[in-house]
Amino acid sequence: MFAEMMKMIRADLASLNLDDGQLDRLEKFYRLVIEQNRVMNLTTITEPHEFAIKHIVDSVSAWDDELLRGVERVADIGTGAGFPAVPLKIFRPKLRFTLIDSLNKRVEFLRRVVAELELDGVEVIHGRAEELARQKTFRERFDAVTSRAVARLNILAEYCLPFVKVGGVFMAWKGKNFREELDEARAAIKILGGGRISIREGSLPTLEDKRAVIYVDKQKATSDKFPRRESVIRTKQLEMRN
Repeated sequence: MFAEMMKMIRADLASLNLDDGQLDRLEKFYRLVIEQNRVMNLTTITEPHEFAIKHIVDSVSAWDDELLRGVERVADIGTGAGFPAVPLKIFRPKLRFTLIDSLNKRVEFLRRVVAELELDGVEVIHGRAEELARQKTFRERFDAVTSRAVARLNILAEYCLPFVKVGGVFMAWKGKNFREELDEARAAIKILGGGRISIREGSLPTLEDKRAVIYVDKQKATSDKFPRRESVIRTKQLEMRN
């Protein structure tokens, strides 16, 4: 039965042009997530086809080699079960990833994933983004910062942009209301040092729901005032002053 499920996943991933080694790693990743999901809540998406499309394809299809040329070091904020970071690392093995999550149980699971999949150049950090972003080790050190299904964009920008070095890019995976979120977040993005905004709209294979990836170029350094405390980030929206 499980072998048949894996065939389904491989069929769903055929368009990504992955080699057998990459497919083997993604299959093993699926197994690890489903196994761990029995003892902790990692994902509600467990059926093979849905997992392949909604988690793996969604994570990987956002990568644009032209747009992200020169990116080497990537931080994934609020990585959860490892999306989009683990599929992206398997898809582009030369990237170096720092996975950040505030729940230690998820961090311990992801360290097991990294070890069992033999993913070189990946570290998993336990901590809150708004605290780690103030440390020299992490602040403005990354070529790209990714985040998927964590918070509304105006909040997410304050968590993520302080990690992005000037000249780097912040990537946010968003659903059908992405334009509403973007309008709400434009002031915050500018205040936090963001510049040009690019949008890649699309949909996933076999699904009708629209979604988009929003790319924000880091134009200038983020002020030392940010990020603020989590309670403030979530309750007091950043606005431009006249």
